[in-house]
Amino acid sequence: MPITPATATHSSSNGTADAILLELVDEDGVTIGTAEKLTAHQPPGQLHRAFSVFLFDERGRLLLQQRALGKYHSPGVWSNTCCGHPYPGEAPFAAAARRTFEELGVSPTLLAEAGTVRYNHPDPASGLVEQEYNHLFVGLVQSPLRPDPEEVGDTAYVTSAELEARHAADPFSAWFMTVLDAARPAIRELTGHSAGW
Repeated sequence: MPITPATATHSSSNGTADAILLELVDEDGVTIGTAEKLTAHQPPGQLHRAFSVFLFDERGRLLLQQRALGKYHSPGVWSNTCCGHPYPGEAPFAAAARRTFEELGVSPTLLAEAGTVRYNHPDPASGLVEQEYNHLFVGLVQSPLRPDPEEVGDTAYVTSAELEARHAADPFSAWFMTVLDAARPAIRELTGHSAGW
């Protein structure tokens, strides 16, 4: 696993690990400060910058990720290819590319901006709240996956019809349908209307 600010172990002077900070934003996505990651997700939640990635193979199938069981937030549920939070001052595009490689061991062959969406999704299972200003990205993946087992429990490529069946049967992240629906125009442009997205 590559060593990055997200995966490196840093110790402060008192021997504790440094906090991971998120970028707080206003309703227009303008940065207004920072907050510790877990604090930002405590009810009622603090609006913060996030990103969501949707990668497709050459057949127009969406790469889904099942979150690892050890994740503190939404463990074991299925979600989009990759999602996360930029570090304060980090461009969302750079964060999306970085985390895709860290979690799945691949770099997209194409990654394009697909707009933003703002949402508020409580997660009843964890008691945490997703108050996010989310930057969306769509792209293509052509390399074999090398998932980090601490981040990813499983992966699957699905067609639009297969996703509907899976979504009805399996638990998905609270934010999944919101980000998918917001990204659909860019997904259709990428995959073509015949793919059914």
